[in-house]
Amino acid sequence: MVCRRCLKVIKQELVAINVEVLSLELGKLTIRTTPINVRQIDIQIANILYSNGFEIAKSEEEMLIEEIKISLIELIKDLPISIKVNTSEYLASTLHREYKILSKLFSKTEKTTIEKYFIKLKIEKAKELMQLQRYTFSDIAYLLDYSSVNHLSRQFKNISGMSMTDYKKTEDWKRNFYDEII
Repeated sequence: MVCRRCLKVIKQELVAINVEVLSLELGKLTIRTTPINVRQIDIQIANILYSNGFEIAKSEEEMLIEEIKISLIELIKDLPISIKVNTSEYLASTLHREYKILSKLFSKTEKTTIEKYFIKLKIEKAKELMQLQRYTFSDIAYLLDYSSVNHLSRQFKNISGMSMTDYKKTEDWKRNFYDEII
């Protein structure tokens, strides 16, 4: 779950089936229920999550992949992106795991690198900022921690298939939800 509206919808639907939600945050749900109905409640919760387009991470590896994604999505939420270390060091310290392990697992599971995934996230954020029509390309490059507008422009064209100028001019803005990027 990557947005407040998603969290709100899920919480409302859980409350509607009399599930006491103790905490609900990105990628994590904690509830209280009676031991009598645990299996039935699990099925109802799974149905609510699946019907809203969410999946349940079953293994530790799946949960770690989700934590990587959530950490990077959180990073692009607050602009300007201002981490003082590179992405690998950030993830290693945030998730308390060696980056080499995170990288291998992510690449094996998602068929792309963490770096390429993060670039795709940043390009989606750039699209969002362009649609707001409040920022210049230079502003967007700065907010997304690019070394230059040219660097952002090259990555934008590589990922989206069109220049930033062409994207900004078009009325058919195609964007992806952050949690659907891979």
